[in-house]
Amino acid sequence: MNSIQYPTHEKIIEVVDKLQNEAIEKLKQMVSFDSLLGNEKDVQLYVEEVFKSLDLKVDRFEIDLEKIKNLPGFSPVNWSYKGKENVIGIHEPKPNQHASKPENERKSLIFNGHVDVVPTGRDSLWTQNPFSPYVKDGRLYGRGSGDMKAGIIAFIIAYKAIKELGFAPAAKVLLQTVVEEECTGNGTLACLERGYRADAAIIPEPFPEIITAQVGLVWCKVNVRGRPAHTLEMSKGINAIDGAMHVVSELRKLEVEWNTVKHDAFSHKFTHPLNFNLGMISGGEWTSSVPCECSFDLRAGFYPGTPLESVRKIIIDTVDRAAKEKELPYTIEWNGFQAEGCIHSASGDMMKQLGTTYKSALGTEAKYTPVLCTTDSRFFELYYNIPATCLGPESNSIHGIDESVSLESLRDITRVLACFISDWCGLQPLH
Repeated sequence: MNSIQYPTHEKIIEVVDKLQNEAIEKLKQMVSFDSLLGNEKDVQLYVEEVFKSLDLKVDRFEIDLEKIKNLPGFSPVNWSYKGKENVIGIHEPKPNQHASKPENERKSLIFNGHVDVVPTGRDSLWTQNPFSPYVKDGRLYGRGSGDMKAGIIAFIIAYKAIKELGFAPAAKVLLQTVVEEECTGNGTLACLERGYRADAAIIPEPFPEIITAQVGLVWCKVNVRGRPAHTLEMSKGINAIDGAMHVVSELRKLEVEWNTVKHDAFSHKFTHPLNFNLGMISGGEWTSSVPCECSFDLRAGFYPGTPLESVRKIIIDTVDRAAKEKELPYTIEWNGFQAEGCIHSASGDMMKQLGTTYKSALGTEAKYTPVLCTTDSRFFELYYNIPATCLGPESNSIHGIDESVSLESLRDITRVLACFISDWCGLQPLH
């Protein structure tokens, strides 16, 4: 007879709450690492040590471009992967006849989070240095605090809380910290290529609701060439910057056109779900010379179910038509995100269980909502048939100035994730 007293949600939450100060200190440590694109190594070494302190087996590995470049979901890059590493903490359950769930009901789980952060903008606009985290009025400030180092801390502390109670998950649990979510998703793709699978995946991105859908998006760089001339002979030149702005205006018309089409997953909440963003622009050499070249970087959103090839063709056709109207030579480079949209069905077993666990842990119904960005959850769902979603701490100004995360929300999400480990994986005694 199994007489072991397995921890209730109330007991798990009690331990999570006792670990809140540790969570805050670990989050401060993570945010203090400047982990911009190409600079993720130090924070990953820190995560590796944290995983080892939890007695997890650790796999720290460099992304191998040759192994992922032909896989569905891959996004092209123009940089090297030398030194760009993922870190995975691996929990394998021990053979044990005692567990809180029958063997056929124990399900494996991936927690996944990205350590890379976006540029800070002008540091002088921040109240304090973006990589000098501080707490004020219940929020922790710093670049990456919400997006998404708090989410990583949430699943680390959730796992630790179970262990502090003298138990472990009764199924495999993988804690993954990856690079390049902010520009390609190739870090998560490399984990999947390496063979890491589970019955579900949760990514604690900075959304305090359970995510049901996300748009697709592509990045491209458009380079327009004109003809240089002195401004006293402007009629002999072709202004590449003016030409580029004409191309952008035609792309804006395309954005409007795409948003006239409604999609069931988004239209109930958003009137303009598909956003085009002119993220970077460069052109000209001299104020009194007609510029001969201008380039801009575009991010274009599109609906799930729209083939990438179709999206790229429409954008190319739009650019081509606009450039020809002004007799402008041009090139288009597809670099970075080539990400399909994704639906996460709220009726799936994992999604329903997560909602049930959320209500039990926090005493309120979970909200389900779509988002107008992409996340790495698409890889699990679209290409590897692994149910996935996002649920993480509430955050402000992600990608903006004075980014912050609610520490109360960090605690609440950690409660949910710790209880979900119990509900989804089952528990077994550590010894």
